Amino acid sequence: MEHFVYKKPLIHADNKIIFGAGCFWGVERKFWSIEGVSMTSAGYAGGETKNPTYEEVCTGTTGHAEVVMVSYKNPLKLKDLLKIYWECHDPTQGMRQGNDIGSQYRSVIYCFSDDDLDLCKETRDIYQRTLQQSGFSRITTEIEPAENYFLAEEYHQQYLAKNPNGYCGIGGTGCAIEI
Repeated sequence: MEHFVYKKPLIHADNKIIFGAGCFWGVERKFWSIEGVSMTSAGYAGGETKNPTYEEVCTGTTGHAEVVMVSYKNPLKLKDLLKIYWECHDPTQGMRQGNDIGSQYRSVIYCFSDDDLDLCKETRDIYQRTLQQSGFSRITTEIEPAENYFLAEEYHQQYLAKNPNGYCGIGGTGCAIEI
């Protein structure tokens, strides 16, 4: 499969992180345009079913979240991506993002190293203080080691590049994180 935006095979190399912040269409678009990001893909993670389909994930019974795997190269740092991640959605909404409701739309981060896991938790705690000062509730984002990732169907890959007028329901809190 070829990445529609990058025009190269959809292969993840370099440093990797998995973000879930609502519908994966908008999340993927948010990251593919960042200088230093070498690959993005829409997928499913955090559930029990192997190789789930979109239809299965939408039932809420597989345990998966809609996610985006992001590969990136130096000099881009995970801290830079985390700033974008935290600010692009509302991590206090639980099992939803905006009008998209269900466990598949929950806020998640899946990490490939202990150092990345620690940094994600550290930035969550920093952002939590900022959000509380602005009247938001607790961050509900799951931050865990990456255990599984299943590539979503081809029609979901780079969906908003192929369908520029497609629906994108992600939106932030309006609060900036200082990291």
